[in-house]
Amino acid sequence: MTVLDTRGRPMTSLRVSVTDRCNLRCEYCMPERDYVWLPRAEILTFEEIRILVDAFTDLGVDRVRLTGGEPLLRRDLPRLVGLLADSGRLSDLAMTTNGILLAEAAPALREAGLPRLTVSLDTLDRRRFEALTRFDRLDRVLEGIEQAARSGFGSLKIDSVIVRGVNDDEIGALLEYGRGVAAEVRFIEYMDVGGATHWAPEKVVSRSEILDVIGRRYGGATPLGAIGSAPAQRFALPDGTAFGIIASTTAPFCRSCDRSRLTADGIWYLCLYAGEGTDLRAALRSGSSIEEIRARIEDVWRARVDRGAEERRETRDRAPLLPVSELRRDPHREMHTRGG
Repeated sequence: MTVLDTRGRPMTSLRVSVTDRCNLRCEYCMPERDYVWLPRAEILTFEEIRILVDAFTDLGVDRVRLTGGEPLLRRDLPRLVGLLADSGRLSDLAMTTNGILLAEAAPALREAGLPRLTVSLDTLDRRRFEALTRFDRLDRVLEGIEQAARSGFGSLKIDSVIVRGVNDDEIGALLEYGRGVAAEVRFIEYMDVGGATHWAPEKVVSRSEILDVIGRRYGGATPLGAIGSAPAQRFALPDGTAFGIIASTTAPFCRSCDRSRLTADGIWYLCLYAGEGTDLRAALRSGSSIEEIRARIEDVWRARVDRGAEERRETRDRAPLLPVSELRRDPHREMHTRGG
């Protein structure tokens, strides 16, 4: 079954946050000092996540990505991976992590059935890493990536958010590092989402600028296929090395966006920029049948009109999306709660 929204976009990709906690405080994601956390009693159990994912797969979702916060902070995460992988209903199961706990976790995740892994890495400089994240943990991240490369994942990617004046001089170095560990690097434009309260337009390094930097060093990059529903446009260097660029700020892909987000406490969001979500946890815990939950999901998706990134691009005098006061009133507006 394929469910389409008002713009003809199918519902095929779901990002599932398993925790809002994180063991880093990245400048572009969590720049403030204090945060409001979700009550632990409201966090979905693994069995509840499996039930909700089954409802989504009945309606056409076949790709799931586990996120956070930092998903590896969720105890016994390989058990959830196994529950989802063993269902046989997903064509793709992946996870995004900051890598700090990955060295210990990678073998168990792979054994549980996780085929794809993405690690966030914005700099290869130890002092810069500490300034960006407020923790001196670069060595742990690199160790985690190297262990993942040895663990037999079918796909290993590195996500790098590029911020002008911060790490835009490391584009080539990150590409070389990815090549060395057989990981495809994806460069991400700095976005004004959630708690990016220090965001400013002049800090955005655009896709065209990234391509220009890479072109001067390696020669022209060739696009690999047409842009589809995936967030990254992929390119190849003359030697065949592939990389991607996610240009959500300057060239949003709203018109083909097929993804939605489920928070760790069961709130379902149709767009990264959405102000309101649908409480699926309340329905599940109040005794609603799987058929009733499925019908609710279908009704909400069919009414979907969201194109948040395009609307933000059209905003005059564009400033950070949300003030700190609003973020503290509602933790669901934070990126570490709804998943990147």
